[in-house]
Amino acid sequence: MNVTLTSLQLYNNNLGSEGGKALENALCKNTTLISLDLHNNYLGPRVGKALANSLCRNNTLTSLNLKNNNLGSEGGKAIANALCKNNKLKDLDISHNDLGSEGAKSLAHALCNNTTLTCLNLKNNKLESEGGITLADSLCKNDTLKYLNISCNDLGSEGGRALANALCKNTTLTSLSLQNNKIGSKCIEALTNSNLKNAISLDLTFNDFELEENALADALCKKTP
Repeated sequence: MNVTLTSLQLYNNNLGSEGGKALENALCKNTTLISLDLHNNYLGPRVGKALANSLCRNNTLTSLNLKNNNLGSEGGKAIANALCKNNKLKDLDISHNDLGSEGAKSLAHALCNNTTLTCLNLKNNKLESEGGITLADSLCKNDTLKYLNISCNDLGSEGGRALANALCKNTTLTSLSLQNNKIGSKCIEALTNSNLKNAISLDLTFNDFELEENALADALCKKTP
């Protein structure tokens, strides 16, 4: 057993299901690895479930990148369930995995229970408005997450407005990316009429706002209590 390796990058290696299975076994036994990058390896939902199982046992890994691995909703659900049990992971990237709204629901549940995750990247996962609304609800309860990227998810105006309202209750999030989500001017209106709990960096680019006169100015001038 290796007792010195702390960081491992295996991205773009076409590991597939067999390679992923081997990693599951290794993670269950390893006690030193802190950072693991597996993006672009076509692992699929079955390996996603296997890796989720290892996360329930591993107590050292703090950063995991699973970007673009075809996890699907089933793989996403498994990872979400693992987050309810894992108390070490701080940074998780599961962007570009087609998690869908069902995957978002599971992750929202996980965020209500997990107390260690601080950075979560869910970019381009087809979450849609339903997924955005459920995640918004979890942000009202989560008190550890600091960075959340849910750009390119077709959240729509309802999802955008729900997330804007969630910022009135969340006290820890400092960075939120809503880029390219067709959230519309309702999101800006919600921000204008809300009292944000803390300073936050918002990325609202590529949303094709049709702002009413002074709406953006009002939002920028709004002061927190």
